[in-house]
Amino acid sequence: MIALDTNLLVYAHREDSPHHEAATRALTDAVAAAGGVAIPWPCLHEFLAIVTHPRIYDPPTPVVTALYAVQALADAPSVHLIGEGASHLGVLADLLKSGAVVGPRVHDARIAAICLAHGVDALWSVDRDFSWFPSLTVVNPLVDGLTGR
Repeated sequence: MIALDTNLLVYAHREDSPHHEAATRALTDAVAAAGGVAIPWPCLHEFLAIVTHPRIYDPPTPVVTALYAVQALADAPSVHLIGEGASHLGVLADLLKSGAVVGPRVHDARIAAICLAHGVDALWSVDRDFSWFPSLTVVNPLVDGLTGR
């Protein structure tokens, strides 16, 4: 199963993004994939924080519209929302023990740990920061030719 990172959700949602069309294709392809798609809860929280932030977008997405977008994803039968489970702390600790993953990278480690604990095959992301976690396969669907349309 693949998982989707925040940036793809934001780009697909925001029509003013230069990556909107490619991200929309990636999101559509992921939702249609055999076995479905996973979205970590922290990515949905971050999506809501970003698209509604008036210093990031002018105008920002209204909260009701952003919540509707999240609800539409959550309601899709092929979408699996994933979060921390019983093994989360151990997986997260393993990712943090390198010593290089501190400060803001801990948020990415949280997402990586959730994906690894849930057996995610690949995280689709435009964020190169996930390279800190070699045990997690990360694919950029906007440049890796995964969207065939």
